[in-house]
Amino acid sequence: MATLTFLGAVEGVTGSMYLLETTKSKVLLDCGLYQGKREEEAKNSAPLPIDVKNIDAVVLSHAHLDHSGRLPILVREGYAGPIFMTRPTADLIEVLLKDAASLQERDAEWENKRRKRSGKALIEPLFREGEVEGVMTLTKRVRYQQVISITNDITVNFAEAGHILGSAIIELVVEEEGTKKKLVFSGDLGNSQAALLRDPEVITEADILLIESTYGDRNHRSMEETLDEFEKVILQASQNGGNILIPSFAVGRTQEIIFRLGELYQQGKLRHQKVYLDSPMAIAVTEIYHRYQDVYNDEDLDAIEEGAHKIHSRNLSLHSLLPILSYTTSTEESIALNKLVSGAIIIAGSGMCNGGRIRHHLKQNLWRRQSHVIFVGFQAVGTPGRLLVDGAKRMKIVGEDIAVNASIHTLGGFSAHASQAQLIDWLSNFANTPRVFLVHGEDNAKLALQKAMLSKGYKSTIPALNQRVEF
Repeated sequence: MATLTFLGAVEGVTGSMYLLETTKSKVLLDCGLYQGKREEEAKNSAPLPIDVKNIDAVVLSHAHLDHSGRLPILVREGYAGPIFMTRPTADLIEVLLKDAASLQERDAEWENKRRKRSGKALIEPLFREGEVEGVMTLTKRVRYQQVISITNDITVNFAEAGHILGSAIIELVVEEEGTKKKLVFSGDLGNSQAALLRDPEVITEADILLIESTYGDRNHRSMEETLDEFEKVILQASQNGGNILIPSFAVGRTQEIIFRLGELYQQGKLRHQKVYLDSPMAIAVTEIYHRYQDVYNDEDLDAIEEGAHKIHSRNLSLHSLLPILSYTTSTEESIALNKLVSGAIIIAGSGMCNGGRIRHHLKQNLWRRQSHVIFVGFQAVGTPGRLLVDGAKRMKIVGEDIAVNASIHTLGGFSAHASQAQLIDWLSNFANTPRVFLVHGEDNAKLALQKAMLSKGYKSTIPALNQRVEF
């Protein structure tokens, strides 16, 4: 009898981790960080809730840290088996995990300087870059729709999830005593309105289904409405003569925004002299996106090819659509952008303005009445981004009190997650009726999705942490 234990992402969105056990095998599904409030992130320092040495294989749905971020800890605790993932995911986690390790090491260094002065015990970073290297040596790169055996009695297949590059719906088939049972994990399902990637693949069979519920309590604005508003903001800023700042997340959101700006440029509606991507990590991720255009949807790939034809370039990339895009990699190049007072669009991290280069650009531009700030992602309570969205008139940024005179805009339609209606539509493709468990959502989102699903005839369960079910 196979069992599934819910070890994370059941009391909230982050910390994805599930354990599949059979009489012969133990497979870990995701190994993600808890993110958000301090008490949530404190869970990352606790020992992993599994006996690492008994795990036969790990399967990773995608690269976001709430799904992958505890892999270095897994390796440090002694795991030495294979970690299966798609090829783009392997490239992305190397960038994301190394960046996270660098931040952990730097934060620990600064904290230990303070602790030394006060005579307190020193701390260790959550993980180091060497442990990330250990993760990379264990990665097994798998193509979409390539069924492979990961243990003696379990096979895996990765189907496209359309969330970020390399994201996958995971299909695990267990064979015991001549009987096959199938577990499907949606991972993070993509917004079918988003650019570049194809829509989530249709799955028709499962015995157990784990489905995310991040946006289970809402539906997105139409992309047409979102793009109309985006265009109006861009044109208004052009008329005002100021700079546009776009705080953006490095994976997925940045590439979507560059593509949408490219569309405006090709239509003759982008009058700014230059677009700057000022984030070393987002630049590295964008280059990875360029390597895997075989997973782009046909319509958007055609647009990129048409853009390349217009500028007589054989290099198919987002630059083909947006030739006024420039990368700023060095600190000196980033500082030089502070001298620009008009005509620039600056895309920089972090997406919630709680770190990164965007804070320096906000310091130089927020007080200017002709400046504009466009938020294209969710802003968590307590973050600087949320304060701006909520109408703050003054902010302390990089040690200085700054007046907020710039125009602040929020565009919620660029979400990379499926909405309530999209989740139910994806679920409706199952020919049988699997046992459905709602994961990866806040309580209100899960309850709203559960109610909406029931109205369509689909029963579901909201599991508890450490709950174990048989199938």
